[in-house]
Amino acid sequence: MSFIKNNFHQLYIVPLVLLICMESCRMQHEYQRPEVPLPSAFTDNTDTSSIADLKWSQFFTDPTLQALIQKGIQYNYDLQIALTHISAAREQVKQAKTLQLPQVDLQATAQIDRASDNSLNGITATDFLNQSYIADYNINLGVSWEADVWGKLRMQKKATIAQYLQSAEAAQAIQTRVISDIAQGYYNLLMLDEQLTIAKNNLRLSDTTFLLTRLQKDAGYVTTLAVQQAEAQLQATAILIPALEQSIKIQEQTLSILTGSLPGSIVRDIRLSEVNIPEDLSTGVPVAMVSRRPDVHAAEYALIAANKQVGIAKVNMYPSLNLTAEGGLNSFKASNWFNIPGSLFGIVTGSVIQPVFDHRKLKTKYKVAQIQREESVLLFRQSVLNAVGEVTNALVREEKLKEQQKLTASRVDILHKATFNAQLLFRSDMATYLEVITAQANALQADLDLANLQRQRLNASVDLYRALGGGRS
Repeated sequence: MSFIKNNFHQLYIVPLVLLICMESCRMQHEYQRPEVPLPSAFTDNTDTSSIADLKWSQFFTDPTLQALIQKGIQYNYDLQIALTHISAAREQVKQAKTLQLPQVDLQATAQIDRASDNSLNGITATDFLNQSYIADYNINLGVSWEADVWGKLRMQKKATIAQYLQSAEAAQAIQTRVISDIAQGYYNLLMLDEQLTIAKNNLRLSDTTFLLTRLQKDAGYVTTLAVQQAEAQLQATAILIPALEQSIKIQEQTLSILTGSLPGSIVRDIRLSEVNIPEDLSTGVPVAMVSRRPDVHAAEYALIAANKQVGIAKVNMYPSLNLTAEGGLNSFKASNWFNIPGSLFGIVTGSVIQPVFDHRKLKTKYKVAQIQREESVLLFRQSVLNAVGEVTNALVREEKLKEQQKLTASRVDILHKATFNAQLLFRSDMATYLEVITAQANALQADLDLANLQRQRLNASVDLYRALGGGRS
């Protein structure tokens, strides 16, 4: 009869366990990437390859720049801080992997109570123990375990792993930004070098014009006003030199800080015009860009973690099954503490806890988790949209700067010829001093503009490389 009753109960237990398992599987919604709007292509070129497929050492071929980037990856403090976040997240993952294991605690206690002689405890101790105090010596091993009926612990593990991957992608995003900042800072430094060279050359030219004007004034061909105008032009050019030298020092210090070094000079042996810009800045397909961008990956992992948090918050409103077991040695006399088996004891407890009324705390956490998940969806979509916008803007800048550079280079050639001709005509008394000064000023500004456009175009190519997801390890 007992056997039949036991089997009769099992008939109910088996379907109940199956039902719980089915519900557990149903509650663990698999993550699906939200739909994001993407253009069919960035350019008319159908090539699926992308410059982002190149390693940074292949995209940046200047040895000095390569050394600066390598140093930045190794010593930049923003990157080092990000690596500490990864290490902390890795420890969280290790802890999450043990959530489904029982918790084990070892405890040893010794307690002595001196009761009043006139109290019930005091009289009892005196009558039965022939002493005025009560002692209790205990050593036990406790085991507690929560059955992962609804998959909560598995979801916590997955959420922790997603947060770890998010921190890793965030560090990767910082690396791509550091590489971009170092490259653009280096190109800015080369531009300042070029502009300083231009200013010094123009200063020598202005000095020649000033001396020539003075000679013509002494000969009575020009007035004092011409000498003053030539001297003013000379001083205007001279002012550029300390200003550019100041900018060079500041840029060197900025690059040093980016590479985790004390401010100092940066040795370089290349001119701005010698830096090669890849002619084929292929972008590939937009979907590939999304899969490369570390900041987009970080936003998606944040969404995955938020999705798991919704499941965890929902499960917290369901019953939880806890099992505890405790066993060890217990005695009221120290001499009998380790008397086995007389001092052995054991306790096994099973409990099911169902939250009933908790001032709406669990429901509020669930609703907040849902709202945070929706926020993560929006942030992910925003990151994709920003990435597309950055690529598009970099493409436009590179294309239009290329046109401007070509036109400005042509203008520079014309103005250099105009300056040369103006000086010849001035010596032959066929041009005024104002024509010479104007030609020199225009040529100087055109040279400075050309160097600036070359730097901007280089920076646009760097922006495009980073925007496409280039610079990953």
